[in-house]
Amino acid sequence: MGEGEWRLSAKADALQLRAAMIRAIRRFFLAQDFLEVETPLRIPAPAPEPHIDAVPADGWFLHTSPELCMKRLLAAGYPNIFQICRCFRAGERGARHLPEFTLLEWYRAGVDYRALMEDCEALIASVAAGLGRSGVLAWQGRRIDLTPPWERITVREAFARYAPLGADEALGSNRFDELMVDAVEPRLGVDRPVFLYDYPAALGALARLKPEDPSLAERFELYIASLELANAFSELTDAREQRRRFTAAACERRQANRAAYPVPEPFLASLSLVPPSAGIALGVDRLAMLFADRTAIDAVIAFAPEEL
Repeated sequence: MGEGEWRLSAKADALQLRAAMIRAIRRFFLAQDFLEVETPLRIPAPAPEPHIDAVPADGWFLHTSPELCMKRLLAAGYPNIFQICRCFRAGERGARHLPEFTLLEWYRAGVDYRALMEDCEALIASVAAGLGRSGVLAWQGRRIDLTPPWERITVREAFARYAPLGADEALGSNRFDELMVDAVEPRLGVDRPVFLYDYPAALGALARLKPEDPSLAERFELYIASLELANAFSELTDAREQRRRFTAAACERRQANRAAYPVPEPFLASLSLVPPSAGIALGVDRLAMLFADRTAIDAVIAFAPEEL
């Protein structure tokens, strides 16, 4: 047996667990009367996010997320939808990042981001039960209590508690991402999962702003064992505001000498038909890392890019 085949054989337990986990995810959503959908991997125009680069594909792009197409399905009257799909982001590689990865994304009409927190609690509990686990996740010698309700902490509270600068001051001095990685994230979800919510408005590109405080976006991220697992929004449905944000993001990309993308006009045209709703993306590979008790994403996928 060659070295490459030996490495594949050594992953058998993790790949079996991953397959069982994905089956449990599907069972959860189907039991909740969600429609499983498939949208194209190759699209003419991705959302122009400042720090995410799409992979060109024969004049179009491989999607970085199924978000734009799934919101068009919301606009067409599909109220509860989910998808498990491959996504692609150029230049993303590390112990927790892949340029090609698996994403779970779901949307619900008639709710806001708070309902998705409850979805996450129920989903992870259901998956744990499907894997024969108790309400405790054992990961790298830690025991993480999965019993809901999980902790909820605002971004401003987290920065006040863990960082040397407040969230608004960190954002204004271009140190927000640095302090998130170095000071805040290592303290999140250590003993039990935590929802980090209400991000500064500038960091919620496709999120609705809070009516009572427009300086904040109705966005949260889920952390377990200091690992960012999911990103969620109450959806912005104002096409004019979304176009303004896309224009600002495209300008930021130009200033950073990043590739320009066409404007996703069909998405913007459908946005006014999207009902009040919320959506979330959860990293399947990272969830597998947690349940398989692995610290590197390569351990829970069959082939790392370097092995092809």
